[in-house]
Amino acid sequence: MNAFNGLGLNLGNLSRLSAAQTRSISPENFNGAKGAGGMATTGTGEQCARGLGQGWKVSPSVRIKAGETFTVADISGSGAIQQIWMTPTGPWRHSILRIYWDGQENPSVECPVGDFFGMHWQKFAPLVSQAVCVNPGSAFNCYWEMPFRKHCRITMTNIADEDMVVYYQVNYTLTDVPEDCAYFHAQFRRTNPLPYKEVFTILEGVKGRGHYVGTSMGWGVNNAGWWGEGEIKFYMDGDEWPTICGTGTEDYFCGSYNFENPETKQYQEFCTPYAGMHQVIRPDGVYRSQTRFGLYRWHVMDPVRFEQDLRITIQALSWRKDRRYLPLQDDLCSVAFWYQTLPTAPFPALPDRDYLEVI
Repeated sequence: MNAFNGLGLNLGNLSRLSAAQTRSISPENFNGAKGAGGMATTGTGEQCARGLGQGWKVSPSVRIKAGETFTVADISGSGAIQQIWMTPTGPWRHSILRIYWDGQENPSVECPVGDFFGMHWQKFAPLVSQAVCVNPGSAFNCYWEMPFRKHCRITMTNIADEDMVVYYQVNYTLTDVPEDCAYFHAQFRRTNPLPYKEVFTILEGVKGRGHYVGTSMGWGVNNAGWWGEGEIKFYMDGDEWPTICGTGTEDYFCGSYNFENPETKQYQEFCTPYAGMHQVIRPDGVYRSQTRFGLYRWHVMDPVRFEQDLRITIQALSWRKDRRYLPLQDDLCSVAFWYQTLPTAPFPALPDRDYLEVI
């Protein structure tokens, strides 16, 4: 991004001055107004602050009742979201994060909050990368840059039976946005089980010009054996056959040979700035009978450009005893991340609550 507009900086231009204005939204400053933080007299911390009064952590979080939608941020003007931090309680699959750009009716981001931050299995795992960090105990951090020209609205919908509590902070800048900046998008999908001999669709239905920047996947193995022999395929701009065809699932996520540590003969978790397998949930010998994985691949250094449309699929393949491929029927979910021009094509409807549930 162009640092002169104050959208984003890196170590090479961190010293450059800008006319951009820094703002931050949290339960202590719901609208991000300058000089308006810490003024609450009521909130989730008011009983803890009794005897101390205004300015003493009176409103550090919000409670979202079951079935309700809460507006996390409502920003007018031109600028960019630069960082989001939050730590929500309750089932992460049942807290739906949505982001709307420039007054659109359809969201450009629609995703269960845990999956958006790479936590696909309602269980914490450290994730250390350039775009997303998940830190103890359940601190979700996002550094995807999200420009907007007129308006930004971020909501959280609680579809669980119980109320939830969320602490959050949205750090952003108010500044001019260059003409060639596209809009951030993220879409969640889940199929459980994957029908026999079918491929899993990570993304389809995209219309517009843009570039693909990342994939996060939760992979639940429903059989015994290796699960990652399948290829990922990128179809762009009317492709009948893919322009990009990978060589294997672990290859796409920048690993090799089953993600196996040759010393321990076990799956080896790893995190790098752009790719990783940050989570391996192993069977416990009783009820947790299947192995589950969390993986990410950020196309920050190698974005996949498209002019009109984009579709992405991945195969789930294992081996038969006679060394033929075995199509799997696994529990797969994904979040696709990309930038594109507006308008955003409507997303497929999210599955119902029971289908979303991590069980």
